[in-house]
Amino acid sequence: MTEDESGSGLLLDNQLCFALYSTSLMMTKTYKPLLKVLELTYPQYLAMLVLWEEDGITVSHLSKRLLTDPGSVTPILKRLEVDGLLTRQRRKQDERVVELRLTAKGQALQDKAKTIPGCIVNASGQTLSDIMALKQQLLKLRENLETGTCRGADSPE
Repeated sequence: MTEDESGSGLLLDNQLCFALYSTSLMMTKTYKPLLKVLELTYPQYLAMLVLWEEDGITVSHLSKRLLTDPGSVTPILKRLEVDGLLTRQRRKQDERVVELRLTAKGQALQDKAKTIPGCIVNASGQTLSDIMALKQQLLKLRENLETGTCRGADSPE
């Protein structure tokens, strides 16, 4: 009897997707108290990471970096703007394009965030080199999933 015939391939604990999902939940939970000090949510933190790296980008560029659509990041950006961390401005040449710029307050927040990566490494109980190797494996997995195809259970072969 193969794994598929026995049904063990459908056990929750045997699923890569659940291992990734549950790890993502724990990662977000670990970040929560660290980000509370910065008064940021996890999605806001991700947006700020991109802006600290590339200030003056467009909403479209930010959404591509975060692997999401512009409509999903707009509420996050509006909140960051209300909090005084960034400005959103439409380009004069093309009003459909919205540019994002950090304020002085948004730039200053970067200094307060610098301890977060080290805290996450410590919380993981892994070495930095182990974490970097895992990150590379996950990036390769993401790339493969992005380009790979999979047929549904009742799809013709």
